[in-house]
Amino acid sequence: MRRFIDLSIYLENDVISDPPMMQPKIEYIRHDAGAEQVKLFFDGLETDELPDSEGWAVEFVQLCTHNGTPLDAPYHYHSTMTGKDGEPERAITIDEVPLEWCFQSGVKLDFRDKADGYVVTAADVEAELARINHTLKPLEIVLINTAAGKAYGQPDYVNKGCGMGYEATLYLLDRGIRVTEQTLGAGMPPLVIRLSVMLKTKMPASFGKVIRRVAMWAIAIWKSCTTSRPCRLKDLRSAVFRTKCGAVRRVGPGRSLLSTTKMNETLKP
Repeated sequence: MRRFIDLSIYLENDVISDPPMMQPKIEYIRHDAGAEQVKLFFDGLETDELPDSEGWAVEFVQLCTHNGTPLDAPYHYHSTMTGKDGEPERAITIDEVPLEWCFQSGVKLDFRDKADGYVVTAADVEAELARINHTLKPLEIVLINTAAGKAYGQPDYVNKGCGMGYEATLYLLDRGIRVTEQTLGAGMPPLVIRLSVMLKTKMPASFGKVIRRVAMWAIAIWKSCTTSRPCRLKDLRSAVFRTKCGAVRRVGPGRSLLSTTKMNETLKP
C-alpha cells in the first residue's frame, strides 16, 4: 500500500527553528477582526449584517528564505560553481534548478549515532550504504538523518547532530547525486561548534578554512542542491522510497521562498 509522508516542518511563531533574526513571524487575524476587513471592501456594510458578525480569518506572514524546509541552490552558498571545463562559472539560482532533480527515488542514511559536531566522512557514507545494501544511482535524493531531528524546537537545536563533510558530499556528487536533504543544515553543527571553539580559544584558523571542511562548500562549488530540516525521517520504514521536493520558483535568488513539501511513498515494506 502506498503511504505518503510530509517531511516539511511547520511555520510557527514559538518554535525554535532558526537563529533569532531569521525566525518567522505570523500575525493571526481572527474572524471578529476579519469583519472589519470585510467592511472595507463593501461601503456601508455593518458588522451585524455578516453571518454571526464574523469576517474571514487571515494570516500576515513575515518570512526569510531560511524558514521552513528550504531547498538551496548553489547560488545560496557562493556566487560561482565549477563549470563543465573545470573553470568557475555563475552559480545557478533556485529558478534554474532542473525539476527532474526533485522527483526521484530517495535513499535514507542514518547517522543519528554520530556525536554532535561530528563531520561525516566518505567512509561513513560507504559503510552506511553497505549496511542498507544499496548502491547509489544517479539523481537519487539522499536524506541524511541525524540527532538534530529529535532536538527540533529545543534551544540547542542548531548545535545538535552531525553534519556532512566536504569529502562525504563529494562522494555523493561523484555518483550523480544532485539533491541531498539533512535534518539541520548543510554541515551546520560542525561549522557552528568548530567556529565557537576557534573564537573562544583564539585558534589561528580562518572562517574560510573551516567552512571548506563541511558540505556547504562542496554544494557551492559543484552543481547540486540541498534541503534543510526535513522532519519525520524516522517514520520512513524503509531506506529506499520515492520522494519529491520542490521550491517556490522566482527569478534570481539562491534559496526557495517558502518551506518545501516532500511526499514520500515507500517502495519496500
